[in-house]
Amino acid sequence: MILQSRRVWIGGQFIPAQLELEGEKIQAVHPYGRKTPDVDYGELRMVPGFIDVHTHGAYGFDTNDGEPEGLRDWMRRIPEEGVTSILPTTVTQMPDVLTKAVANVAKVAEEGYEGAEILGIHFEGPYLDMDYKGAQPPEAIAKATVEQFKQYQEAAHGMIKYITLAPEHDEEFALTRYCHDTGVVVSMGHSAASYEDALMGIANGATSMTHVYNGMTGYHHRKQGLVNAAFRVREIFGEIICDGCHSDVNALNVYFTAKGRDFGIMISDSLRAKHCPPGGDYTLGGHAIEIGEDGLARLKGTDTIAGSTLYMNRGLKILVEQAQVPFDAALNSCTANPARCLRVDDRKGYLRAGYDADVVVLRDDYEVEQTYCRGKAML
Repeated sequence: MILQSRRVWIGGQFIPAQLELEGEKIQAVHPYGRKTPDVDYGELRMVPGFIDVHTHGAYGFDTNDGEPEGLRDWMRRIPEEGVTSILPTTVTQMPDVLTKAVANVAKVAEEGYEGAEILGIHFEGPYLDMDYKGAQPPEAIAKATVEQFKQYQEAAHGMIKYITLAPEHDEEFALTRYCHDTGVVVSMGHSAASYEDALMGIANGATSMTHVYNGMTGYHHRKQGLVNAAFRVREIFGEIICDGCHSDVNALNVYFTAKGRDFGIMISDSLRAKHCPPGGDYTLGGHAIEIGEDGLARLKGTDTIAGSTLYMNRGLKILVEQAQVPFDAALNSCTANPARCLRVDDRKGYLRAGYDADVVVLRDDYEVEQTYCRGKAML
């Protein structure tokens, strides 16, 4: 199949080009008009598929539910916002709930599903700091141990590829080192870590930070914390929720100015309430949440933010149109950068021959015209 547009994202710029898809791969990239196209998208933008490394759920489903059909439904429908790859993300809970959740993801991945590709599991908690837990259930926060994590990874059939932990509570950085040595990305978050703690975490294998600005020690010009480390250590990846609410658009601009085009990662941190009608009763980690008129989720009866309902394509629009982040940096944050962070940039994150045929066709208003997941049109 030949897809054609006058604006295809190649080499960090839009050029007229054709993508030749064969099976699940981009077989070749041709000059515009070289072959007769099967689909001509005219002036619409063709970009790599979006990768969301931190998302708890949508369409009424949460990863912690441990229900296979809910997970399959999520994967089948999420390409409507341009997402072609995903890390279903757990939230801190008791061991039986987490074990069931990760086993469910492994089961679905092994048995088959349609839509966005499950690249692994993001294990957010339970090894977090109590003061910076945010909406994570305090009763389930646990001491970090390699032994317990091995049990979760066994239940997940090795699919835990990314973990959020508080480095200051990882004694001798044992779990950080173990995860790094076994190919699991360690992201520092929900943490009271000092700047020095952060550097030691990085020295022992941490390569990312979880939702920068949120759930961590803030920026201060004398008393430095995790946000200072996110700015100063430019080669460490850092997730950020780009809804303009968790972090003001000016803070988004400052962050991407500091990180440049290669290390910022847009995430949705979405909840089961995403793509659901307004109102309704929802939970996160067994605790009741409510969706406010501003679209934010909060623990019921409190001001504590509890995840988002952000669509990834709209996050891209917010970054470019409101935060004034350069388009290449904004697009990299949901394509090339998460692919590099997860070490799948040999097949994801770019429109290149030999890569997975994950393609998003965007209108000028950033709404999604079509999404191809490994060569299959999903809309």
